[in-house]
Amino acid sequence: MTGAPRTFTAVLTRPDGQSATLAAQLAAAGIDVLDFPLIDIAPLADDAPLADAFARLDAYALVVFVSPNAIDHALARLGAIWPHPLPIGVVGPGSVAALARHGIAAPAHRVIAPREPGDGSEPHYDSENLFAEIERAFGGAADLAGKRVLIVRGDGGREWLAERLRDAGAEVELVAAYRRVTPEPSIGAWERVHALLSGAPHAWLVTSSEGVRNLQELAHEHLNEAEIDALKHAQFVAPHPRIVETARALGFDRITLSGAGDERIARAFRTLADQADQPAIAAPMPSRMTDTNDTKDVSSKPAAAPVPPPNQPFTPFETKARRSGSNAALWFVIVVIAAAAGVGGYALNRKVDRLDQHALERQKALDAQTAEIRTKTEQALSSVHQADAQLSQLEGKLADAQTAQAALQQQYQDLSRNRDAWMIEEVGQMLSSASQQLLLTGNTQLALIALQNADSRLAASQSAQAVVVRKAVAQDIERLKAAPSADLTGLAIKLDDAIAKVDALPLSGETLTPHAQTNPDVAASAEQAAAAAGEPRWKAWWRGFSAGIGAQLKSLVEVRRIDHADAMLASPEQGYFVRENVKLRLLSARLSLLSRNDSAMKSDLHAAQAAVAHYFDGASKDTQIVQDLLKQVDAASLTVAVPNLNASLNAVQQFKSRG
Repeated sequence: MTGAPRTFTAVLTRPDGQSATLAAQLAAAGIDVLDFPLIDIAPLADDAPLADAFARLDAYALVVFVSPNAIDHALARLGAIWPHPLPIGVVGPGSVAALARHGIAAPAHRVIAPREPGDGSEPHYDSENLFAEIERAFGGAADLAGKRVLIVRGDGGREWLAERLRDAGAEVELVAAYRRVTPEPSIGAWERVHALLSGAPHAWLVTSSEGVRNLQELAHEHLNEAEIDALKHAQFVAPHPRIVETARALGFDRITLSGAGDERIARAFRTLADQADQPAIAAPMPSRMTDTNDTKDVSSKPAAAPVPPPNQPFTPFETKARRSGSNAALWFVIVVIAAAAGVGGYALNRKVDRLDQHALERQKALDAQTAEIRTKTEQALSSVHQADAQLSQLEGKLADAQTAQAALQQQYQDLSRNRDAWMIEEVGQMLSSASQQLLLTGNTQLALIALQNADSRLAASQSAQAVVVRKAVAQDIERLKAAPSADLTGLAIKLDDAIAKVDALPLSGETLTPHAQTNPDVAASAEQAAAAAGEPRWKAWWRGFSAGIGAQLKSLVEVRRIDHADAMLASPEQGYFVRENVKLRLLSARLSLLSRNDSAMKSDLHAAQAAVAHYFDGASKDTQIVQDLLKQVDAASLTVAVPNLNASLNAVQQFKSRG
């Protein structure tokens, strides 16, 4: 009777937590899953090189992540948004999905990855195809020359991509984002492995060459010889030919190449599970029922009479004795040969076992040496890469030092110029400032002081060229002394006095006549004069009274002539604005005076004079004073030709051109 088929088991050896999608697909297909990680991903003890590289992302033309683990661990340490113009290279769709989890995906970012072939053939996600895509993205290997490329990976790994990029002329920098360690599976996991190796249908998934090597090391530590032999002949699934080659080199002989991607791996496991479920073809067995029937048929037949043997020929006694002796010797020889063959076979078997054991020990020793050499090689490569990085930094510092040295050399050459050149340079600055002062303000006094200072500086030099410059300066000094100058300060003071008196000027409509007041002293003197003349006192009193009444009547009505009728219409509030307008005109005239703008000054003065004559009382003494001040300023001429310093400036320029 045939037993029920046992469940097929898939042993997944990816790092912990990275097989969830594949496990779900296998479980949906009815395949049991055993997580048996052969590689553990651990953080770096020192991530300073990674942080330093990420701080200089703008210096790289391309960043390559070799695996999803490199993406997760590296981007977890990136404290900023990935630069959009910086392209990223990855090996396969798993890395593309890992980038998407961190918000990096096309078309916002430029992601370079191997493409699926258009002819429907099996895609290959490896460094070779990634390099081809990088060449296509940059326009060819020649365009990679001189560009800096950062490769983010684990501690150690394959150097093929870095070597090809260096061959193309790129500056490659390798930095580790995590480290790989050999895990120690739990006791429960080992118990399930023992059960599977005892004959249960199963298959192993190996996704890296390092995982295959770790499996061999763990097997020699935890399995017996029979289980190791069963493991060597167990079914394996590998996504890449390079992993298949590594597994075959280590003695695993039943390996299925699935191709990259969880879908292809799950399809390979389903195929193996279907093959394991097919019943084995049994060998034909003899039928005991047939044997029983033959026996019954023989017994049912009547017994036949025995056939007598034929007569034996007569043989002499001596002949019989010789025949029996030769048979015994023959049997003895056969027994001896059989014994010798058995002993030889046993000895040969023992020797073969010893050779196998010795070969196994040699293999273990070679594996240990290989692992040690690989570790030392990785350490040496890491040291070389660190040395390259330090050398690059030193080269940058050397370039900065050379630039600083060149700048210091230039400064030294500038400082080593002769004394006359520095003196002429200083004199040129002084003359240029004086010329600008003349053009802007026309102040000949300041320009004259500057020329005299320049002449005193030139007097300290005895060179012929300095004498020529000094002659030109002396000519300009004479022209400045001979040039007429306007008393701008005095005119400005007169305008200030006029501005100060504007507030006290009376308007044309607000002139007041003082009221007549009775003077007691005058009345007393009139009474004394009348008494002395013998005139009655009442006449003197009447005369004074009538004179006072007349004065009062005269003060009631006053007649004046005003040429401008609108001047009487200006109220006191409007008078305030009239005064402010006049002051603004005078202030504008003062500014034009100081800036030597004769036309603007006269325009403002004429407007101010017209306003004073129109709105203010011309009979007032203050009004007359203001008008006189404005006329004096208006009479002054500002159109004075200011000399230039072209002779001195040309002499200095000729000295510089010859030096």
